Amino acid sequence: MQRPISICLSAILFSSLFCLNSTARAADTPPNVIFILVDDMGWGDLGVFYQNQLQNLPHHRTPHLDKMANEGVQLRAHYCPAPVCAPSRSSLLTGVHQGHAVVRDNQFDKMLEDNHTLGSVLQAAGYRTALIGKYGLQGDGSNPSEWLGYPTKRGFDEFYGYVRHRDGHLHYPADHWPLGDGPSHQTPKEVWHNDQEVSANLQKCYTTDLFTARSKHWIEQHRQSHPEQPFLLYLAYDTPHAALQVPTMAYPEGGGLKGGVQWLGEKGKMINTAVGEIDSFRHPDYVGKGWKDVDERFATMVRRIDNAVGDLLQTLRDLQIDENTLVVFTSDNGPHHESYLKGKQYDPTAFKSYGRFDGTKRDCWEGGIRVPTLAWWPGHIEPQRIDQTPSQFHDWLPTFAELAGALPPARSDGVSLVPTLTRNRKQTPSTIYVEYFQNGRTRDYQDFGPRHRKQKRGQMQVVHVDGFKGIRVDTQSADDPFEIYNLKQDPQERTNLAGTSDRFRALQAKMKARVLQLRRPNASAPRPYDDALVPAIPAADLPALRSGLHWRTRVGKFSYVPNLLGQTPTEIGSSDSFSLQDVAVGEGGAIEWSGWIEVPADGEYTFALSTSRGAVLRLHDATVIDADAEYQPGTKITGTIRLQQGKHPIRLTCLKVDTDASLQLTWAEGDEKQQPIAAEALSQAE
Repeated sequence: MQRPISICLSAILFSSLFCLNSTARAADTPPNVIFILVDDMGWGDLGVFYQNQLQNLPHHRTPHLDKMANEGVQLRAHYCPAPVCAPSRSSLLTGVHQGHAVVRDNQFDKMLEDNHTLGSVLQAAGYRTALIGKYGLQGDGSNPSEWLGYPTKRGFDEFYGYVRHRDGHLHYPADHWPLGDGPSHQTPKEVWHNDQEVSANLQKCYTTDLFTARSKHWIEQHRQSHPEQPFLLYLAYDTPHAALQVPTMAYPEGGGLKGGVQWLGEKGKMINTAVGEIDSFRHPDYVGKGWKDVDERFATMVRRIDNAVGDLLQTLRDLQIDENTLVVFTSDNGPHHESYLKGKQYDPTAFKSYGRFDGTKRDCWEGGIRVPTLAWWPGHIEPQRIDQTPSQFHDWLPTFAELAGALPPARSDGVSLVPTLTRNRKQTPSTIYVEYFQNGRTRDYQDFGPRHRKQKRGQMQVVHVDGFKGIRVDTQSADDPFEIYNLKQDPQERTNLAGTSDRFRALQAKMKARVLQLRRPNASAPRPYDDALVPAIPAADLPALRSGLHWRTRVGKFSYVPNLLGQTPTEIGSSDSFSLQDVAVGEGGAIEWSGWIEVPADGEYTFALSTSRGAVLRLHDATVIDADAEYQPGTKITGTIRLQQGKHPIRLTCLKVDTDASLQLTWAEGDEKQQPIAAEALSQAE
């Protein structure tokens, strides 16, 4: 065994002096985090992204969001995990892409798995956490005691909002709405506050106003009771998703502690805009222009969100916590095309909500998956920036973990976006990956390219490799080719580069391999490529190798198995096998082994693991065994994966807290008996 090497931290600490002052301040005082997720707002619905360019065409305005963008950074190449809400919200909360998520496709109201979430990771880092707004990941049942995936069981100290996905289709929870296109879009809905159903007191409460007022109230209360404790607020608006309902009145003047919407807490008048007639107000900027009724409604709904965000940011200024609060604004997927009004249809062509792209909600063309995203953190994020670096929802969990002074779970597929936000170091590239099934067709809009219009969706898949987007629709097998696009030059995806040169023929093979190397099948969402062999690394792409495994440690007290990739290790070394006895971790911490495993023949391989604490096993970037959040120490857990003959990257991360810690990892091909992994099968880079 090679002797371990202690890592000298002095050079790292010295170099950190040259990072942005904001990073140092963030390390001293973990920032508050507010994550604002709107429902079905397109990339083109933001003024600074697209609407402001439509001066000679119908357009709406977002002045407060434009101001937020001017004071922060615009993330113009940020992607949702899938082009509908349930899988997007699932991947956001758990920090994994759709190749690892439990909630996939159109599995609305399916239970979010009992695993690490944005809430639980920040709770462990000392944060107070709240979820206000739309949820939709609760599981079966009719109340919090039956909903196993309820927010307060998934890392949130407080919940206030809609639990069921369909309840979020209406924006006046306590009022009958006769204009709805059916009973489910006419009748009142339940709103829950922790274990209490509270909708009976919410007459005339428009949800954009209600959730904003509740958020302001929660922040103010928290600052009064625990001013030293950072907080995470996940604010999930249910608008501008249909039904296209509008507020009762104009947004109150001002904003912050003394203005804007206010929480009154009075029965029948819970907020200060719960007056007048429901569904009656149209923003004056959009009246008298000859627009359709549904277009006036949609523009008013977006403007209401804009007012609400401005109100929230002013609240942070009034509380003097704006410079210690990161605010992220984004949408769960591309623009919708529903109104839920009797006899009326809404189309996002009205304002070109998809921007300069093709596709809408449920499409994997750019308009369906690229979402409007802003980040605001005065004094830490340089203002007036536009960033075109691709990133995706699963990156937010490691981002917030870093800001909280924690490591992300080893299960997470994301990378921290702190370098993009603060420019304190080089950004690690994000994994951009989408898989989704929907048995419809892309809309026949004249703005879209002829080949995309009425294109059957079916099984869809997207991956970014070497700066290019690969997409395949109506996929029948793992051998189906990807269409390949250079999005920088061709954002509308008009020119398919697949097969046009040796370079793109090689990239085609790389994309086909990549999508098999980063995902795992899920029986609830079968794919036509689930049974394909995971390709080995071509010999020409392997580095010079020698026997054994590389390992690194990180000393610390961890409540979960942490991801050590990109982290400064305490020690590094090499060993012949996955043996805890070969590696010391001081008083406790985490160990990561990495290298290559030689698979002797094509086939199905089952890995079996048992350990005294917790561990996560990956081959390539696919999670084969997750023995962490729900793992019972000492029990055996298995994972099966179909592998091609050859060398495959392997990475095992494990917790170790005492000298009696145990770890056993074995494997078997097909029905053969489990065997230890022989030293001859393992190798590491020289």
